Amino acid sequence: VQLQASGGGLVQPGGSLRLSCATSGFVLENYAIGWFRQAPGKEREGVVCIDISDGDTYYVESVKGRFAISRDNTKNTVYLQMNSLKPEDTGVYYCAAENSTYVTMLEDEYDYWGQGTLVTVSS
Repeated sequence: VQLQASGGGLVQPGGSLRLSCATSGFVLENYAIGWFRQAPGKEREGVVCIDISDGDTYYVESVKGRFAISRDNTKNTVYLQMNSLKPEDTGVYYCAAENSTYVTMLEDEYDYWGQGTLVTVSS
């Protein structure tokens, strides 16, 4: 099982980035995929998750209207489109897989984790 997050970088406030989470080794349709982030000096927090089977999503309040999660089942990849980025969005972003069709931001529910990709929002 592998999850590979990519797409991070340095962006100015108000800018956009698209993160990708490439998955392999499991049947993506049986899972929920979540994006989490960890800002410097802070605990990791959930950002958004998606039930791959039906597209059900959950966004934390701070990113609603700015971030959008999507999936391409043919490529076994989940995307996180981040718009109107703010300095407080800075952090290492991780994708994770939960062997369930229940959307949750509880980290303990996630079975597999990818390595992080760093997003820095700064002028």
